Amino acid sequence: MDEEEVRRVTNALDEVERIEDRETRVRAKSRIMADQVRRNRAWSAERKELIIELWDGGKGLSYRQIADRLDIKLSTVQDVFRGYTGSGKHRPKGSGEGGT
Repeated sequence: MDEEEVRRVTNALDEVERIEDRETRVRAKSRIMADQVRRNRAWSAERKELIIELWDGGKGLSYRQIADRLDIKLSTVQDVFRGYTGSGKHRPKGSGEGGT
């Protein structure tokens, strides 16, 4: 997805937030949130697969290089190798495996 596509999606979400009728706005947001739950699983799985491919068993990019390349947090990359998939708010403490 290039920057233009990201901008269009963001603009569409902004339009939903501008729906004047509160009930209509909440219904629209609820449908979007429900759909996004489904998408998040698939999107997270694809991100995890790419992170692992880029790391290539330690022969590829470092964790930090992967984070920079994918424009994500270093902790997100570390979580993939820790096997952690929950909320960042409840992330377990501890050090990740090499590659940082």
